[in-house]
Amino acid sequence: MSKTKKINVKGIEITIFAQNEIDFISLTDMTGGFKEGSGLIGKWITNKNTLEYLGIWEKINNINFNYPEFGVIVQEAGVNRFIMSVGQWVDRTSSKGMVVKAGRYGGTYAHKDIAFHFAMWLSPEFQIYLINEFQRLKNNESNRLNLEWNLQRTLAKVNYKIHTDAIKENLIPETLSKKQTAIIYANEADADVLNMALFGKTAQQWRNENSDVKGNVRDVATIQQLVFLSNLESINALLIKQNINQQKRLKQLNEIAISQIKSLLSNNIIKNIV
Repeated sequence: MSKTKKINVKGIEITIFAQNEIDFISLTDMTGGFKEGSGLIGKWITNKNTLEYLGIWEKINNINFNYPEFGVIVQEAGVNRFIMSVGQWVDRTSSKGMVVKAGRYGGTYAHKDIAFHFAMWLSPEFQIYLINEFQRLKNNESNRLNLEWNLQRTLAKVNYKIHTDAIKENLIPETLSKKQTAIIYANEADADVLNMALFGKTAQQWRNENSDVKGNVRDVATIQQLVFLSNLESINALLIKQNINQQKRLKQLNEIAISQIKSLLSNNIIKNIV
């Protein structure tokens, strides 16, 4: 049983629990204010009108409802010796509208529709109070969720400010030194040219510094950095067509990365990159 709640109806404390996000109300608790007690549940479910209602509810809400067995039960209901318990009803028809629980919160529970029907059978006045209290509970839950959503939204704004400050500190590449731009690769490793321009190090250098991290420098990059990296790839392709050597391209790409990221941050565009 999860998410157990309680409401008070005319001095009777009634347990409600959610199963697969569906509310079930304790019929056993509902009988607490009546002289006959829980025995009223047995009288209610053996009533032919009740069985017809339950059959219609299951037909609408339960694709696994056992119609042939339901037909047998309806026929038996016309006999004086007919006896039916909620447990028998559930077992024989594969009902989804009611459950029988054992343990701390044990008793007979029913979907709110069926519980309201039972409440009407007990007392029209009791049903009205039950519906009102149940609705009050749901309204309170809705208000609480709205409050939580507004709080989360406010926190998200605060976190965004923290996040953008972190981006300003960590996203903008450092200007490469002459030593870094003077690196000559054994082959035309343009992936590392881009890595150096944006991250300030080659893939191998990053792996040497982060041997305990799975993946490579691009695997741990932010989505913003990957967007900028894609842009640098296009620019690098144009520079290659212009026959600009690797060292000069690296310097230009690094300058472009710094300039573009600063520009995007200053125009608050970075927040739209998600």
